[in-house]
Amino acid sequence: MLDGCDPSGGERPAHRTLPVHAIKCRAVTPGALVPRVVDRLRGPGGQKLLRYSVASVVAVIVSEICLIVFNGVVGMSAWVSSSLATAIAAIPNYYMNRKWAWGKHGRSHLLKEVAPFWGLAFAGWSLSTYSVYLMERYAKHHHFAHVWTTASVAVVYVAAFGVLWIAKFIIFNKLMFVHRHHLEAEDATEVSVARGVRVPG
Repeated sequence: MLDGCDPSGGERPAHRTLPVHAIKCRAVTPGALVPRVVDRLRGPGGQKLLRYSVASVVAVIVSEICLIVFNGVVGMSAWVSSSLATAIAAIPNYYMNRKWAWGKHGRSHLLKEVAPFWGLAFAGWSLSTYSVYLMERYAKHHHFAHVWTTASVAVVYVAAFGVLWIAKFIIFNKLMFVHRHHLEAEDATEVSVARGVRVPG
């Protein structure tokens, strides 16, 4: 039992040198958290996150197949294979996120959508390419078999992109694929509620 805490929800003075004050204990159980998480996932933000995750998985599958083919079958170097794999996978990833995850249609905005997306793709490319380059050097230095070199390069490639996964979602959701009219409607609703005016649904 915690000091200053009454399991029945009441109040009692704290012991020792703590000041006398009222504290109510609220136990948070896993059973109470699950419905909250489910509600969040069912909401608009949760749906975006789920679809963004699916788009990311598709991009990883496409890039991994390309990387293995270019590096393991064709025999290209790790950094060339990583560059080609990233460029190819970025195309379906962009359209899946823009049209499916965030529901935006029409022409893409060059400065607000296309340029930032390819900037993030370039950042991911830089990190992944340097990572696989180091992994390939390490594998050759320690005389890995060809199949293990390819496998280790593929694992490092995915891990490098995973580092940017959360950051990309935040940027997509807050900056790139924002529905301006939705934001204006939300602002109008907040102002009306603050003034005590009921907004028709």
